[in-house]
Amino acid sequence: MEEKRLSRREREKERQRGEMLTAALELFSKRGYHGVSMHEIAKKAEFAVGTVYKFFKGKEHLYETLMNEIAVKYHAALKDALSKDEDTIALLGEYVRAKAEIFADNASVLRLYIAGARGANFNIRAGLDKEMGRLYDDVLEVLALVIEKGVRKKVLKALDPHYMAVALDGLTNAFLFCWLKDPERHPYQANLAMITELFLRGSLAR
Repeated sequence: MEEKRLSRREREKERQRGEMLTAALELFSKRGYHGVSMHEIAKKAEFAVGTVYKFFKGKEHLYETLMNEIAVKYHAALKDALSKDEDTIALLGEYVRAKAEIFADNASVLRLYIAGARGANFNIRAGLDKEMGRLYDDVLEVLALVIEKGVRKKVLKALDPHYMAVALDGLTNAFLFCWLKDPERHPYQANLAMITELFLRGSLAR
């Protein structure tokens, strides 16, 4: 099915929307959710505040949009990495590498979310956690299917694929959170081989 081509007016609206989200992210990252107003976001993005409200109902809606967009990108990138026509070990390596790229490209958003948006409204977080949880579970299921194939081919041990997926995901997250805290001391990219090796030591069929 051919993708619909956006009109010039639609492309301009998308550009404006993107500039507003970029401005909001910069301000939220520096001052937290409650430390920023819609007027300040509008000023930073160089739009009238009324124009910003044409795109977003309010600050909660803007914040939800910001977080959901990165969650969708994260989900798509990981599923794409796991869908390549490669052997099990290579696919697991692709998964580890893809997470590194996603975190590096979206460090500001991730720091903001992990910090709890520095006091964002509980209802916002509840809604985000539900949607992000759904996307997370979907990726974990795909990862488990890749591992299950590896078990069937006797490349990996005959362990529960779901828990093996949880273990690999948890291992990568531990290294990524260290990187977010201190990128120079804990460079994630430099540890890709170690992460894969640590997982495979307990998972490879002998």
